[in-house]
Amino acid sequence: MQRLQAFKYELMPNGEQQRQMRRFAGSCRFVFNQALALQKERYERDEKKLGYAGLCKQLTAWRNSLEAGWLAEAPVHPLQQALKDLEAAYTNFFEKRADFPCFKRKGQSDSFRYPDPKQIKLDQANGRIFLPKLGWLRYCNSREALGELRNVTVSLNGGRWFVSIQTRREVEIPVPRGGAVGIDLGIARFATLSDGAFYEPLNSFKRHEAALRKAQQALSRKQKFSSNWMRAKARVQRIHARIGNARRDYLHKTSTAISQNHALVFVEDLQVRNLSRSAAGTAEQPGRNVRAKSGLNKSILDQGWFEFRRQLDYKLAWAGGHLVAVPPQNTSRTCPCCGHVSAENRRTQAEFRCVDCGFEENADVVGAINVLRRGEAVLSNQGQDDARLACEVSGAVRPPAAGTHRGESALSG
Repeated sequence: MQRLQAFKYELMPNGEQQRQMRRFAGSCRFVFNQALALQKERYERDEKKLGYAGLCKQLTAWRNSLEAGWLAEAPVHPLQQALKDLEAAYTNFFEKRADFPCFKRKGQSDSFRYPDPKQIKLDQANGRIFLPKLGWLRYCNSREALGELRNVTVSLNGGRWFVSIQTRREVEIPVPRGGAVGIDLGIARFATLSDGAFYEPLNSFKRHEAALRKAQQALSRKQKFSSNWMRAKARVQRIHARIGNARRDYLHKTSTAISQNHALVFVEDLQVRNLSRSAAGTAEQPGRNVRAKSGLNKSILDQGWFEFRRQLDYKLAWAGGHLVAVPPQNTSRTCPCCGHVSAENRRTQAEFRCVDCGFEENADVVGAINVLRRGEAVLSNQGQDDARLACEVSGAVRPPAAGTHRGESALSG
């Protein structure tokens, strides 16, 4: 089977190369915004949307014009890739997979992509890569890029430049290891498994919140667009990059550990956007407990549940496993012994005590067990015999003994 995989490295460009990369990223942003504005104008005039071929003709006209002739200094393939990205954004919007495309802003997600592998040379032995109109660039060769090179994306994050090399290679069909497990996601415990193990939350934003607040306050006192303002803004960006890097590193470690030890993983189909919705309300109907809900929303978004699920999905596929999302309703209110459902079963955030049969356990463990059972029921109803067999073999469907099932943190120490 074929595997597409990206390998990301930090670039070490000189001053001239940094200036060129900023120009190229700005050129791609300009082309994207111009094409989007053109499509909106055609829509307002009840004209048909231009396809990729029509946009390429417009790009040629822009490159040959006096107003935007500076576009000719940038490589043409990244500019064409920006048009392809716009076309993909329109397709995702019409198929209801994403919102309507919006204009790109300078300083946010500055990047450009070389889609043609014939124009790229990769010298992994010496830790350098050749890119059109940039020449040879050195990079931090932290690991080997496996497979045939397909495309290269250059991006700016936190004042540092990175290169993402996508490759394609043939791999053997993997054999999954381990059994089935249910996962309950939370805030006090980031992830609790149905076997009792759990992962402590990292709370990356909370750890850097004080430093970020101080840096943002210093930025607000500076004259906008002055040299001091630029330095203060760069400091805020570095803190945000540090928060994101720490969160992604933790999510990668956690998702890798779970995907390597389980063949079938059930997770709650959480709608993070709804869970983190503001409670402020309107002037006519103001909300209640707005400050408490704001703090809860901040903690929810700090966990990175959606990214964790995305990483679990492709890593399990690489390992031959499967990820199944199940409805999250009443998973932490249902007794795994007698099946009684009541809000009174969950006394506190961590304590679960069934009011019908007296079963006691950690509420997150109960939620994970119910997620596992509900997932098995979903697969059984769908007639997936192979997945159901994996559940039966795992032996993880029996509830723990009352008051005795206490898991240890999987990342403790």
